[in-house]
Amino acid sequence: MFAWDVVYFYALPYFIFVSLTTSCGLVKSRHRYKNAELLQHYGRREILPDTKTIYLPEQVVYAEYEPQAEIERKSRSRDCVDLKRRRNTDTLNSLDFEEYQKPCKVNTELNNISRLIDDIRSNKESISYGKENSDKDNIMIVKINISSTNYHEYDAPSHEEEIFWHNTKSEREIRTLQSKIMQKYMNPSINPCVDFYTYACGNWKLYHTIPPDRSSYDTFEIIRENLDLVLNKTLSDKSDIPPNNDQLKKITFSNFFATDVTPNITTDAIVKAKYFYESCMREDVIFNRGSEPLHKILKELGGWPVLHDQWIGDEFDLFKLLARMRLLNNDVIVSQWIGPDIRHADQYIIHIDQTGLGLPTREYFLDAKNVKYVTAYKILIISTAKLLGSLLVDVESDVDDIVFFETKLAECMASTEERRNISDIYLRTDLSSLTLYFPQYDWETYFNIILGTEISLDTPVAVYCVKYLLELVPLLSNTDRRTLQNYIIWRFIRHRLNNLDSRFLDIKQRFHYVLYGREKKPPRWQFCVSEVNTHMGMALGSVFVRQYFDRTSKTDTIQMTEALIKSFENILNENSWLDAVTKTYARRKIEHMDLKIGFPDFILNETDLSTRYYDVEIHPNYFFENVLSILRHLTRVERKRLDTKVNRTLWSTSPAVVNAYYSRNKNQIMFPAGILQPPFYHKFFPKAMNFGGIGVVIGHELTHGFDDKGRLFDEFGNLKMRWKESSIKNFYEKAQCIIDQYSQYVLPELKVPLDGYLTQGENIADNGGLKQSFRAYQLWLQTHPTADETLPDLNISSKQLFFLNFAQVWCGQQRIQEATNRLKTSVHSPGIFRIIGVLSNSREFAETFDCPAESPMNPAKKCDLW
Repeated sequence: MFAWDVVYFYALPYFIFVSLTTSCGLVKSRHRYKNAELLQHYGRREILPDTKTIYLPEQVVYAEYEPQAEIERKSRSRDCVDLKRRRNTDTLNSLDFEEYQKPCKVNTELNNISRLIDDIRSNKESISYGKENSDKDNIMIVKINISSTNYHEYDAPSHEEEIFWHNTKSEREIRTLQSKIMQKYMNPSINPCVDFYTYACGNWKLYHTIPPDRSSYDTFEIIRENLDLVLNKTLSDKSDIPPNNDQLKKITFSNFFATDVTPNITTDAIVKAKYFYESCMREDVIFNRGSEPLHKILKELGGWPVLHDQWIGDEFDLFKLLARMRLLNNDVIVSQWIGPDIRHADQYIIHIDQTGLGLPTREYFLDAKNVKYVTAYKILIISTAKLLGSLLVDVESDVDDIVFFETKLAECMASTEERRNISDIYLRTDLSSLTLYFPQYDWETYFNIILGTEISLDTPVAVYCVKYLLELVPLLSNTDRRTLQNYIIWRFIRHRLNNLDSRFLDIKQRFHYVLYGREKKPPRWQFCVSEVNTHMGMALGSVFVRQYFDRTSKTDTIQMTEALIKSFENILNENSWLDAVTKTYARRKIEHMDLKIGFPDFILNETDLSTRYYDVEIHPNYFFENVLSILRHLTRVERKRLDTKVNRTLWSTSPAVVNAYYSRNKNQIMFPAGILQPPFYHKFFPKAMNFGGIGVVIGHELTHGFDDKGRLFDEFGNLKMRWKESSIKNFYEKAQCIIDQYSQYVLPELKVPLDGYLTQGENIADNGGLKQSFRAYQLWLQTHPTADETLPDLNISSKQLFFLNFAQVWCGQQRIQEATNRLKTSVHSPGIFRIIGVLSNSREFAETFDCPAESPMNPAKKCDLW
């Protein structure tokens, strides 16, 4: 057990002087850790559990749905079936389900929520597309349609692009179709040298509005929809599912916290994935079961005091509870994972960091301007408790305590700015030292539960949150057990709302409307496809690759990557700001870069694929338990990695996703099969389009190895700076140009400029990727002078087609709430600035479109790094 009643701080290393005065407590310390290893200052970076960069903007995952009956039910006043018995029995029969979908009157507390939503809804702004330049301070202001007061009832688009997934069309047909798509989005009346975004995307808004179930809508969302459609077809095909599977009778879901597990490799992994999809789609079964499966797991976790007046908590043990949360892949209060050490990238070790929160960032709790989000968050908790059987009058006090505690937790957390200096936050130590200097934390019990075995005190640990752990001690010691149990269980419940019936998803949707502006939930099938892809991505990827993936694209992408690498090397040789030693190091890093394209080979081997999911139990009638089984599987897989060498051949993402990644820890680039589709790639496209699409993505990821974070890692993924001081200085000067440039871009309705410092890594990669890919395309043209590089009825040159396809990747809109959220949290610039910023730095673009000097898209000052 731990002694929270004694607040005593052991000292930190003498070379870290800490004087911390916050609402979380007062800390002063000067001591050295045993076996502690501090990294030197290698530059600024933000530590994250996953050191991957992601090409696309952060996606709000399909986490909710809304049956059509629910949409109709809420659109009018009605008489409601009495659901009080639901709270007592947590089950409804099929008649109840039918009655529930009839018109009924919404209960009082949901009416109160609706009034809050309506109040916020009435303050929405309508903003139109267009662009204006401000002479003051040379700031470019761009007006973007990020919100709209009136949305058309959303019908699924025609998805003419879906045709690309079927290999039945000729080259002429494919090019004709793509030409029509590109032309309808263009506004050719706009001078491309004045505003290339409007030239390329000016008519996009005429064909697309933001669907009510989205917070943004852009080219990527269309691409994802096309992919989801074909994935849905594969999952809906039951031809390979056995009619009577006796294995299902053996599934009991008895104990998710057990360390031993009976292997289950008799059921094919693809069949499990389809069972999982089926369990997600059975809304009537989910509804009839209600909150019963959640109540069952809550009982095993000690209960949620919000639901019980007489909760005593005699058996409450904070670290046992946190460890059990981690067994189900939930990080609460403390974030913990097993991954490659950033200093020794070939070793898997334990990592500890500060937690995530119930709102996107700590500022949501700490900035008074965000009170409406905190209020909506409270309503989400209250409404959840109400549906689980608590009375509203009993809930408010507990919920106030939960949010107050989480606000104090946010105060303890280091800000993004504080976490950018790695020497201040990274500490390599061992479990014995961790226990010695943080005696209030029962680390040994915590890790013994997670690992399922007695852990050695010599086990290395990487800590990114020394300040946070110190400040957390007085907060935990001064918070009563009821509040701690309430908060921890709430965080677990919130993640599980997705796996319950429509009543719970409805209240979460209301919360997401306030947070992101999304007016409806995605259709159920799309939510379920996302669930399968998230939890059983390799199994789904296996079906997708077999049925839809054209192997030609893998060969083409490898050849394009080789061309991009040569282009990067040529640019490297031209650079005068790098010294010879640093150039040699950069070449070595490029040579060691590991390329993953399409999919891992094992997914086509049925035995290997089924072995991967050997401990996953899936039953078509138990969606809630299926998810928990998969989460438990993930922690078992992670546990096995401890004390092993990092396997660089492993894939870290599903093949059927639309994205691309660069891993700094592995010096690895990954292009899943899902992104190798239009407008990024098609085997029948002119090479100008493929280089302007997937070629730019390849160059973007290559450049990440040499951006503000990637350059700090060596060719093997170790945090080890090999650059000479003179080159580092020159890098900072050139990076500052990009920081300053993007910091001038403003979304006027938000009156908030971009954070050029936060987004510099992605901006550097965008600029480098375009330059490298265009040069690679020029070299390809020299060796293929007679190639047909045109699209029917599109009267532009092949080089102009390159830039047009690059730009149309970023056509789109976002709601004002989503834009606000991304400006606070995203490392990516908004799409419009990923066009304007990059092209205004490109001399090749200016030459291709013959842009006059000092025209808006051809300024005299250009930022040029890679």
